[in-house]
Amino acid sequence: MARLLPSFLVNLLLAALALGAAGWATVQVRADGAVTSAAASGARTVTVGRGIVTATVSADGSLEPVTSAIANFGTGGTVTAVSVKVGDKVTKGQLLAQVDAAAAQRALDLAKANRTAAQDAVNRATGAGTDAARNELATAQIAVDAAQAGVDGTTLTAPMTGTVTSLNGTVGSSVNTNAASPGFVEIADLTRLQVVAAFAEADATRVKAGQTAAITWSALHGATANGEVLAVDPSATTSNSVVSYGVTTSIGSLPPGARAGQSVTVSVTTGTARNALMVNAAAVAVSGSRYTVGVLGAGGTTETRAVRVGVKGDSAYEITSGLAEGEQVVVPQGGGPP
Repeated sequence: MARLLPSFLVNLLLAALALGAAGWATVQVRADGAVTSAAASGARTVTVGRGIVTATVSADGSLEPVTSAIANFGTGGTVTAVSVKVGDKVTKGQLLAQVDAAAAQRALDLAKANRTAAQDAVNRATGAGTDAARNELATAQIAVDAAQAGVDGTTLTAPMTGTVTSLNGTVGSSVNTNAASPGFVEIADLTRLQVVAAFAEADATRVKAGQTAAITWSALHGATANGEVLAVDPSATTSNSVVSYGVTTSIGSLPPGARAGQSVTVSVTTGTARNALMVNAAAVAVSGSRYTVGVLGAGGTTETRAVRVGVKGDSAYEITSGLAEGEQVVVPQGGGPP
């Protein structure tokens, strides 16, 4: 007959088995990201490997035309004709609108009459009076030129080829030449768009012209495009105490459905290291300019070791010294995804 072990001995054996399993289990994350065992004590280890480390910064922005122009009357008055509407395609020099030219034409007629009189005075002048007469003629010619510009300013033509995107007046409305007033017609080339985004102050310090970018659309499911940073604004914009810098990015090829004004997210690649010795960013402890990792040694001991870091990627760091390929480093509990 089999003899039963006392219950307290059974409990001791079970506890020993559990402690032994807990003491040896670790999580090993290979370079390809595969997990080979279960975690122990809330920590895991990752293996130092090689791969591509990429650092990026992102910001939200919108699509804007590369080229646009505002057309405004050179002479104020009452609008008598509007020849276009929003959405119309126009060519450079095309008539857009007109204001009443009667007053401007009267001013031109008067200026021309004064010039004629001044010319007659020059023809009659002799001796010392000749220079004075010629000065009067020059002044009269300046007045004619100004009056002619006034007449020309009553007709508004397209300054560029493109699409009318805004129309700020109708027949019968009054326009003036105040610099603060909006343009009467706004035109843009909607076939060539770019991204203008506001990057946080800290991120903007890492963005430079020539860096590559990836663009994703909010309204167009799955739509993406590649681009390149064209310019970073030299001065900041502050809104609600938040400092940001405008960044303009080109778009390589527009996806179907893309149009001006759409919201996008632009992700700029600020650094890349290929075939780099790399480790999970969560395994690296940072204290000021010092970087350390916990290296798993024989018997499960952990050695704190200083390392040098190159490209600091979104999920992995490039290690330029202090570690060797194949070594295992400890990722603390809650240290992020493997």
